[in-house]
Amino acid sequence: MSIYQIDHSINYTYSQPVTFAPHQLRLRPRSNLHQSVTAFALSISPTPQQIVESIDLDGNDSIVIWFDNYPTTNLQIHTQSTVSTNLTDPFNYLLEPWAAHLPIDYPRSMSQQLQPYLIGYLAGSIDPIAAEVAGEIWNTVEGNTLSFLSKLNQRIYHTCKYSLRQTGAALPPGIVWKNRSGSCRDLTVLFIEVCRAVGLAGRFVSGYEAGAESDDRHLHAWAEIYLPGAGWRGYDPTHGLVVADGHMAIASSPLPVQTTPVEGKLRTLGMVATEMSYRLSIEKT
Repeated sequence: MSIYQIDHSINYTYSQPVTFAPHQLRLRPRSNLHQSVTAFALSISPTPQQIVESIDLDGNDSIVIWFDNYPTTNLQIHTQSTVSTNLTDPFNYLLEPWAAHLPIDYPRSMSQQLQPYLIGYLAGSIDPIAAEVAGEIWNTVEGNTLSFLSKLNQRIYHTCKYSLRQTGAALPPGIVWKNRSGSCRDLTVLFIEVCRAVGLAGRFVSGYEAGAESDDRHLHAWAEIYLPGAGWRGYDPTHGLVVADGHMAIASSPLPVQTTPVEGKLRTLGMVATEMSYRLSIEKT
């Protein structure tokens, strides 16, 4: 078991005074079999008029905040979390025998539940470039499910260059593979799309990753693949890792946009320039 102290600050600065529509925050790490949150504190400036906590459609902790109508040029969000992670052996599971080789023939009831995790990133269609990559790896590993996942994870890690991109939606999987470059969310979407091309259900995860000691921390993203008999299992193509106790998940969803840490709109007339900065520290205790 590992225990982490996480301190995360996000600051938005606006070029002119603005007021806010309600904002949704996905910043509280999740609690389940693999990790638990033992402490969580949230502070916001300006002080919200109301804060409501709920569980969203994907089972993630969601915090919705309402503000008064006093204009401001700054929004600051600060969270402090203590997270205990328990997944010391990510290979400790028994895969269902019928899921050991691709394609997996899910039972009808399971297939219905997994449909949102099987469709393509853009317009529901699997990217043809991702499908081509899937076919090549599938042939190399002779359809072995776990070998396919391992090979894909390493292929993206060794082939694609990581590039930091703080804002914007994840790029289409085919573009990422053509460029051989992407942010962690881009590489994750590519990994998921290739898996979906061979019928493996996948979801997008946002969270924190301890990694090597560094003062330059960023919110991270990785994939979870549903393996019958093992459940959701994490793969991090940015680092070529199988997810274990160094990853702390916040939110997961079939679509990356549903894991956005801060989501909301401004109530203002005219164009407003926005600058976003953040500070993140992760300490193992």
